[in-house]
Amino acid sequence: MPELVRLYLRNIAYGFLLAVAFVALLLWFNVANLWHLVTSTDGGALAVVMLVLGNAIVFSGVQFAIAVMRMADPEGGSGGGRKRPEPVVRAELVRVPVPARSRR
Repeated sequence: MPELVRLYLRNIAYGFLLAVAFVALLLWFNVANLWHLVTSTDGGALAVVMLVLGNAIVFSGVQFAIAVMRMADPEGGSGGGRKRPEPVVRAELVRVPVPARSRR
C-alpha cells in the first residue's frame, strides 16, 4: 500500500477517535442539555451516530491537512523565496493645490 494512502487511513482513524472523544465529552458535560435530549427521544442513538460521523469527517480532514503540511521541508532547508529585502519607501506629504469654484 502506498505511503500516502497509509497516512490518510491513519489520520482517518485519529479523526474518528477524536470525534468519539469529543461527542463523549459533549454528552458527559451535558452541553445544551444534550444528554437528556438523546436519552429521552426515540432517535437519540441515531443523533449520536450522526454527530460522531459529522465530527469524524471534520476532524479527519483537519488531521490529514496537518499531516500534509508537516511534510514540507524544514525552515531554512530549501533556501527559496526572496533573496533581497524589500526597499524601504518613506512617504512624504506634499501639498497639492486644488482650485475650487464657488457654488453661489
